[in-house]
Amino acid sequence: MANQHQVKAKKHLGQHFLEDESIAQDIADSLSFKGYDHVLEIGPGMGVLTKYLLKKDTTLHVIEIDTESVDYLKNNYLNLADRIIEKDFLKYDLNLVFEDKPYAIIGNFPYNISSQILFKTIEQRHQIPEFSGMFQKEVAMRICSKEGSKVYGILSVLTQAFYDAEYLFTVPPTVFNPPPKVDSGVLLLKRKENFTLPCDEKLFFRVVKTGFQQRRKTLRNSLKTFNLSDNLKANTIFGQRPEQLSVSQFIELTSLIENDEN
Repeated sequence: MANQHQVKAKKHLGQHFLEDESIAQDIADSLSFKGYDHVLEIGPGMGVLTKYLLKKDTTLHVIEIDTESVDYLKNNYLNLADRIIEKDFLKYDLNLVFEDKPYAIIGNFPYNISSQILFKTIEQRHQIPEFSGMFQKEVAMRICSKEGSKVYGILSVLTQAFYDAEYLFTVPPTVFNPPPKVDSGVLLLKRKENFTLPCDEKLFFRVVKTGFQQRRKTLRNSLKTFNLSDNLKANTIFGQRPEQLSVSQFIELTSLIENDEN
């Protein structure tokens, strides 16, 4: 291997290179590699996680926007060279690579775009049965939290509507170069067997986002813009605050609003 510090971490890309081999191995081992033949690693950097993924019985693709990292990977991982996608994950149409085939997502995600990576995964959920990644610890815990928690919110509900979310382990700043200012957390998402909702999905997203925008208010007040009938607003569910509702209750709430007759 060439010098591990050859690629300079770039602040504007949110790069923090993982240097702990055992943690990289644990992240690679977190996927089941069942039900799909392809894995996409986002932001491989200098390939600390990549090298463990290449040992798995899967076809690995990586997507990397940093040209210096791309050059490093091409020079050090020759068998990966034709599966390096030099694009921005958030803007790139992955159907150009995977067509309609299922694939898993994995990575040590830049903190500044980690939530957007998750939202794009949710949009593409019909193709992504598994997802494992490193987030800022606070964000990872929020994604996996249940109703009643102070950190339960939009990310929690929208993710858990389609995936079972599990917080795996915490990673200290000391194992990164440069070290971030906060702890990181690794989580695993496994898509639910039934990942279609029994309600209007666009409306569900709107209800969840609008409800949590004023999380201290009851839903009767925070959902005023939906022009609900007085009859519907009398339902006891509207007397609760958004963080008190489980995912299934948000689905029920959406169905009630969908069928409301003003």
